[in-house]
Amino acid sequence: MSASEIRLVIDGRDVSVPSGTLLVDAAKRAGIEVPVFCYHPKLEPVGMCRMCLVEIGRPERDRVTGDWARDADGKLQVRFGGKLETACTTPVGEGWEVRVASETARQGRKEIVEFLLTSHPLDCPICDKGGECPLQELTMDHGPGKSRFLFRDKIDLAKRVPLGDLIYLDRERCIQCARCTRFQDEIVGEAVIGFELRGRELQIVTYSDPGFDSYFSGNTTDICPVGALTTSDFRFEARPWELRSAASVCPHCPVGCNTTLQVRRQPHADGRMTVQRVLPRQNESVNEIWMCDKGRFGHHFAASPERILRPLVRDGDALVEADWDQAVARAAEGIRAAGGDVFGLAGGRAFTEDLFQFRRLLEALGGHAGLYESMGGGEIVEQFGAGPGTDLARLARGDTVLIVATDLHEEAPIWWLRVKQAAERGASVITLGGRALPQDRFAQVALHVPYPDLLPTARRLGEAAQSGTIPAQDEAAGLVRAADILSGSNNLLIFYGCEGVSQAGSEELARVCGAWIQRSGRVGRPQNGLIAVWPHANSQGAFAVGLHTSPNDLPTRLTAKAVYLMAADPAGDDPNLAASLDAAGFVVVQELFLTESVRRADVVFPVQAFSEREGTYLSGERRLQRTYPAVPPQGEARQDWRILSDVGTRVGVELEGRSAAALLIQMASELPVFRGVDYHALSVTGTQWPPVGGKDLYFGGTAFSNAQGLGVPLALQAEGAQVASSPSRSEQESARRGMWLVPIHRLYDRATTLLPSAVLHPRMVSAEVSLHPEDAKELGIVPGSEVELRANGRQARARAVADGATPRGTALFPRSVGLPFSEPVPIEIRRAGEA
Repeated sequence: MSASEIRLVIDGRDVSVPSGTLLVDAAKRAGIEVPVFCYHPKLEPVGMCRMCLVEIGRPERDRVTGDWARDADGKLQVRFGGKLETACTTPVGEGWEVRVASETARQGRKEIVEFLLTSHPLDCPICDKGGECPLQELTMDHGPGKSRFLFRDKIDLAKRVPLGDLIYLDRERCIQCARCTRFQDEIVGEAVIGFELRGRELQIVTYSDPGFDSYFSGNTTDICPVGALTTSDFRFEARPWELRSAASVCPHCPVGCNTTLQVRRQPHADGRMTVQRVLPRQNESVNEIWMCDKGRFGHHFAASPERILRPLVRDGDALVEADWDQAVARAAEGIRAAGGDVFGLAGGRAFTEDLFQFRRLLEALGGHAGLYESMGGGEIVEQFGAGPGTDLARLARGDTVLIVATDLHEEAPIWWLRVKQAAERGASVITLGGRALPQDRFAQVALHVPYPDLLPTARRLGEAAQSGTIPAQDEAAGLVRAADILSGSNNLLIFYGCEGVSQAGSEELARVCGAWIQRSGRVGRPQNGLIAVWPHANSQGAFAVGLHTSPNDLPTRLTAKAVYLMAADPAGDDPNLAASLDAAGFVVVQELFLTESVRRADVVFPVQAFSEREGTYLSGERRLQRTYPAVPPQGEARQDWRILSDVGTRVGVELEGRSAAALLIQMASELPVFRGVDYHALSVTGTQWPPVGGKDLYFGGTAFSNAQGLGVPLALQAEGAQVASSPSRSEQESARRGMWLVPIHRLYDRATTLLPSAVLHPRMVSAEVSLHPEDAKELGIVPGSEVELRANGRQARARAVADGATPRGTALFPRSVGLPFSEPVPIEIRRAGEA
């Protein structure tokens, strides 16, 4: 037994746990239930509710010798204190004897429950939490059965108090455990809610404008032990026992958060099965038991009435409904007529199996398939990505996280959360970007440079970390300290994105970072490697199956005799690309909604949403994870890979058409990166701490335990790989000055799969450009007024916003708002209507 192990007895059971373990956790690990309300294993203990009262007996010492006192049989003599103690605030001690189920302890907990219920309403028949309420369950197990307090003395407080757009508070249900406020303060570091007043009038309030301004607010409803906090889209929609659950993976960003989709039939959806709510599914190596609000509330697109439900074919200027045979035949006819001049473009929101099938079809036709993405470097990540066994929870003192050209808080919130926690454990964080960002708060070194200088600075930092020499001009810029930290790191994880760099620039950035990983001998090591912060959930999966980013001559490619689009809307993103698509000979689109690209199509195939089918996503950390179907498909929608197989059959290309599982087996046989991976491997699970859901609902919250699989980290393809670095356009333009227009990512964008989520509309971005107040003044622009943007022969209008956090000489605008600029460019800004 380790010297750090503590031995004690709990309810007659011998228990051995590491020193420092709280008594409530020690009991839980031994299978002994100590009821709790305020305690949560991921929060600091506070001992507020007193529900975890136990008797503790401590060994006595001989007053003469100081040795442990023992009886004639050599057994430690234990003396119990005169009062009950809280198990959640008490670390274990050697030789203790603890009584959880004694009559004294049970009587103490009975009185606590009785006291809690003196101000709690009798809402159980209608409360959203009914059926999964820890207070309800623990009252049945530990409550008195009847109260000595008068019902008329209950205090009445307001119900349905909006803490924000997404979370409602029923004040009289609150038992003042502070789990919600502590989560926001301790875990997130955004104290946007807190307590106000005292005594029985104590209540939760929001301190932010807009209310409850946090990307993680929904997690408070998971860990609330009563029905005090509810989400705006699920409140009074269903009872927990009416819901059926299916395991899934969030489709919105590259983190790959494990989720559970809970569904039921809904009258207002014509009796269809619909997703009622999305809850976290525990995966301690990916998202722990948390998720961001985009993943929680952004699922509504799947049930949108705007979905395409039947195939469409062009009849003159109109798209008309057709049956599947007609549509497939028409698509095959147009593709055959192209004679090999076929170009395909797929988006990173498609499943891995779809992307593999897409590439095989296009190549068999003699065409080219590309990934429609604003960022590059996936090939580098395939070689020098995060090593197998990487877990952000293991980063600690001596390790370093470098964040370059990405806003993790907006682009991958759970990674932001986990890097923040790593910093709190002692890991060093270095940020390099063009502006101040939330991740700078926990950074040891925050490097801010003009956007055109990002790539050159990254290159100099890498060289300095390798050689130990710093150019004279960089000595005062923080690079000295950053290089020292990098060179002395035990482990190094690098997150890179595309804020402030072009697609080619981001690929070059990946090469620079990959070179650091390679030259320092870190390739394939756990807690080391390169992680791409992709704008979409499965962009890394596209690279794994052999797709590459769309070529620089994309406008020309889109004028091919036949163009095939899957989960991509180039026409909706860029008017120039829309004009190119207009010039294409024949266009086939597989899509969910009537996008601008769909409006230009000759054949349109309706596809199933992520909640209606099975498949896999490859996260930015290169962990392959499986989703399961939760609801029947809407209309006549089919899986993307099956549509491709049907089209292939009509044009003489035989593709796998049986199942997604069969496709994965084929991928494993053809692509070394997937070797040994199948649905069985993806379904492997293991014991995780803390236990959540089910009988452990009171302990860890309503997050679901993971019985469906933790996913498989794919092997790196770095054998013999060399990183060749070359000057990029971003570096060549670094000498150019003037106003720069930089597209940035915002969590609540207006993308195809988020816009239908009306619950998020109050916080979605709009077409606005952000300027530093001094720049606005010099340009004669009044904040709130309309401005005209001109660059590279393109122009657009947007509303001007003055923001002191915007760097001088820079205009920032959010992506996915319809402005025709996808990369950083020198920009001319003037007041709208000005000559």
